[in-house]
Amino acid sequence: MQFARKPASGLSVMIVGAGFAGLTAAIECDRKGHSVILFESFPELKILGDIISFGPNSGRIFRRWEGVEQQLDPICHRSDGVNFVTYKGEWLFKQYWEDEEDRFGKRFNGHRGEIHEIVFNHALARGIDIRLGHKVVDYFETDDKAGVVVQTPDGEQRFTADAVFAAEGVRSPARKIVLGYEDKPKSSGYAVYRSWFKSENLKSPLTDHLWKNGDRHYAWIGPDVHFLAASLKNGKDFSWVCTHKDEADIEDSWSTPGYIEDCLKVVEGWDPVVQEIVKATPTDYLVDWKLIYRDPLPTWVSPKGRIALIGDAAHPFLPTSIQGASQAMEDGVTLAVCLEKCQGRSKDKSKVPEALRAYQRIRYDRVLRAQKTGETTRDKWHKADFEKVKQNPQLVRLDRPEWLLNFDAEEHAYKVYDDVVREMNKESQAKL
Repeated sequence: MQFARKPASGLSVMIVGAGFAGLTAAIECDRKGHSVILFESFPELKILGDIISFGPNSGRIFRRWEGVEQQLDPICHRSDGVNFVTYKGEWLFKQYWEDEEDRFGKRFNGHRGEIHEIVFNHALARGIDIRLGHKVVDYFETDDKAGVVVQTPDGEQRFTADAVFAAEGVRSPARKIVLGYEDKPKSSGYAVYRSWFKSENLKSPLTDHLWKNGDRHYAWIGPDVHFLAASLKNGKDFSWVCTHKDEADIEDSWSTPGYIEDCLKVVEGWDPVVQEIVKATPTDYLVDWKLIYRDPLPTWVSPKGRIALIGDAAHPFLPTSIQGASQAMEDGVTLAVCLEKCQGRSKDKSKVPEALRAYQRIRYDRVLRAQKTGETTRDKWHKADFEKVKQNPQLVRLDRPEWLLNFDAEEHAYKVYDDVVREMNKESQAKL
């Protein structure tokens, strides 16, 4: 297969972390002609996780990558909307997706590991240098280079490039060089039971409507708890998540085995359909995932402007935003464009810090606004007045705003880059 790629820019980029943020940054940098090396600590790719959602704003990114949309379609969820129900099983309304897709574009919701494998293999097919089993333990920078210290199978080594993107999540050691201090995670006060299994495990007649006639999507709303369930692959697979209160301290791991009996206590007195879903869950397929919170960072870029945080390393999202992965992908697209734009027609590497600071300026306000949608949606569901909701079910409708979904990160970055840089330069001159 032939891949679209601009002429070599002469810029070298190192990316740490092969999640959706890192892979998107790698693919987009390759498309723009930048040279890329991606380090990942895991020694091999594993198909892990459960359901993940990509809105139309990131769906358009997938659709630009040759062959990816065609591979995603057969494995993704394809219902016409989500059915809202009270925790007692009282029907509220159905929120349809058809209008959204007509107006904004295509969504891709499916198994995290399966979608990740398709994106990972696309990066490999492009010839991107991905080095598994390479754990980055430290970052450094000079005026004209950035680098990482890597534990490799052959021992510890140092690598340098024109720019480094840290995409290995909320524990990224790059956060210390960017912020100048340790930034400890803390609990959001909530955790999520999560599971994915074959729909044939659902033996109760109460659950037949969830999967036997194709993909379905349901949302049960209760006091400080919500429960989402969806079937995928024409009803073949089933996934559910249950967000619940959790006040436990952060420990070394915030993903722990979940226990059926504990989850049943959370949904005690709920719709029998919900309880049958939990009872049908294979015990080895349930995890309890602590939702991590971090205060908004004052900056995502290192002092010398050669290292940038992207994805969860910069801005972790609550799952109720349904935008964490999408915003991480937008980061990668924007950085690739900024690096291209900073050179103009020359191959001047001295302007890399300008590109990384422009990336932050372009992305910052949009990301913070998107993060807030996770809090507002959670509070709308968890603090609902159910008597009022029964009278007006639209009160729990999932907000799908045009500013968020009808957005092209690549087009936007090209459009605003020059103006953003001029504004940054004015601010710098004013400080002199």
